[in-house]
Amino acid sequence: MADREFVSFIPKIQPSVPGCPQPLILQHIRDAAIRACERTLVWRYMIPLFDLTPGEYEYTFNVPSGTKVHAIFEAMVNGNPLQRLTLEQALVKYPEWADLYDTIPFDPVAAKASQPRAITQTTPNEFIILPLPDDEDTYTVRMFTALKPTKTATGIEETIFDELEDAIMHGALQHLLLIPQVHWSDLNLASYHAKQFVYHLAEARARANLGNVRGSMSVRMQPFA
Repeated sequence: MADREFVSFIPKIQPSVPGCPQPLILQHIRDAAIRACERTLVWRYMIPLFDLTPGEYEYTFNVPSGTKVHAIFEAMVNGNPLQRLTLEQALVKYPEWADLYDTIPFDPVAAKASQPRAITQTTPNEFIILPLPDDEDTYTVRMFTALKPTKTATGIEETIFDELEDAIMHGALQHLLLIPQVHWSDLNLASYHAKQFVYHLAEARARANLGNVRGSMSVRMQPFA
């Protein structure tokens, strides 16, 4: 799917902030897109299937350039869901790994390798599989995530931009109009756009959670008394 560039959205924002430099508008469009993706989880992405490496617990997310993983919806190994843990939960649940977490070099034997059962995200770019994968089987991972653009991204997937367009517009204007000591500053308009931003975020999040699939509807006749 082709990306829609942030720069293409500048003409829609510029009339509301006359005289504002285009690089500044571009920065706020990108920031608004990041916030919108974080709060709605609309940008959903299935990471290409991959096999775990025996004795290796740390992996990098294979996601499109200019994106980061904001959340993991589901991760499965050979069709079995992995338990999603916070880093703190992982350190408690797998004390052998916790003892070796900052050990260099890492000792895979001491970590008691076995069938993977859990996943924890350590950074926006990396995750850890626990326990350490053994070599008794081929462990294939299927993972569903929510993405967001990076601070240097030039755009986002076109369908996602189209879905979040109103939210991005209001989010960008909200912050541009709050900049002090510029002639386009307007606190009242900034407040209006802030409320619209929240409204469109909630609407997009609800659509994403509900999805486009609808069940069939049937009507059952009630007998007369």
